[in-house]
Amino acid sequence: MDNENRPVWVDESRCKACNICVSYCPSGTIAMREEVSAISGTMIEVIDPDSCIGCRECENHCPDFAIFVADKGFKFAKLTEESKQRAAQIKANNYQKLQGELA
Repeated sequence: MDNENRPVWVDESRCKACNICVSYCPSGTIAMREEVSAISGTMIEVIDPDSCIGCRECENHCPDFAIFVADKGFKFAKLTEESKQRAAQIKANNYQKLQGELA
């Protein structure tokens, strides 16, 4: 899928896996996954692109300019209780992807 058809995407070559973007995401769209080839042992992953609300909190807080959100014309999701709960669970799980997340 090209980036024009995605609400949010990551340039993993720029990401240092600092967790900042995940800490700001209100919808549980992103989380950290284990990545043995990464220096920190983790890497950012878009786990539920359909839940992205286009708030740009991840993009605005990324110190490495590694995460991008589609233009305002993109049809973003609404923030739901389910996505808020997923975001809280991810934060409580040390920003790691939850068990059973397939993305």
